[in-house]
Amino acid sequence: MTLLTIGDLSARSGVAPSALRFYEERGLIHSVRTSGNQRRYERGELRRVSFIRIAQQVGVSLERIREALSELPERRTPTKADWTRLSARWRADLDARIALLERLRDTLDGCIGCGCLSLQSCKLYNPGDELAAQGPGPRKLLS
Repeated sequence: MTLLTIGDLSARSGVAPSALRFYEERGLIHSVRTSGNQRRYERGELRRVSFIRIAQQVGVSLERIREALSELPERRTPTKADWTRLSARWRADLDARIALLERLRDTLDGCIGCGCLSLQSCKLYNPGDELAAQGPGPRKLLS
């Protein structure tokens, strides 16, 4: 089995070695140590790092990422079935995030229901800050 150095994993994943060490400290990825105490990573860790990187870019917290990765086997490379099971659990959350991003894209130039009343159109969309009765934050965007 070919093991990757931290430099190899960094180069292939696009993640800085310092971030890889951080991920390892948090239990997101795992390495083995050589007799000289150098980190070596199994190739399957590359998939985990890629998953972490993408999940972070869409706003998933490291804690949620860690929880998801903890469901995958540690002592073997996750199979397609393992990744399919993990992705099925995330589907609803990702669909909700996609819907929110679409609403943001489509309404950010108009009233989002934040109550700022600084835009002329807010007087039309949210007169008298009526949406405040629904709760704090950008009510039109969050609903």
